[in-house]
Amino acid sequence: MPTLDLATWATILGTWILVIGTLAFAYWQLRQAQRLHSATTILELRERFYSPRLRHARQELSRWLLLPNRGEEIENWEVTHFFELMGFLTRTRVLEKRMVWNAFGGWITAYYTFVTQPENLLVKWRTESQDPLIYAEFEWLAKEIAQLDRLLLRGPHRSSSVLADARYAMESESNIDMHVG
Repeated sequence: MPTLDLATWATILGTWILVIGTLAFAYWQLRQAQRLHSATTILELRERFYSPRLRHARQELSRWLLLPNRGEEIENWEVTHFFELMGFLTRTRVLEKRMVWNAFGGWITAYYTFVTQPENLLVKWRTESQDPLIYAEFEWLAKEIAQLDRLLLRGPHRSSSVLADARYAMESESNIDMHVG
């Protein structure tokens, strides 16, 4: 068996370093492309969130959710469908969780808080329909956002009451200007 000289070993080592470096660079490029895609999608979702149709749906839903005695349910649940889609895209890592938190965290928390309080409508709908997956992605997303809130908003900036913040957001939504955006 022939022994390898120093030049051969240097060539083998250099080749492996080049292969590993190329793979690392390709991974970095892929990761940057994924982040860019996530950011672009978030911007498109923001545009949709501010569209006249969704602004109207936000106003209608927030007004109904704020009623002390809600009575008959509204028919337009496009806002919660929007957050359900966002939850799915986040869970499947199409969207980065921190970007979603930054762009939509307050709204997600506010709508989820009022959909689940004082009556948990998710439990009601799941029971009525015998479908445990109704708005499961929205619920997952709201819990992830709450976890990020706890992690990122520690200290003096942390709100004293999630319910008070959610109420403020819902009141703002219920008075949304339909002629802007």
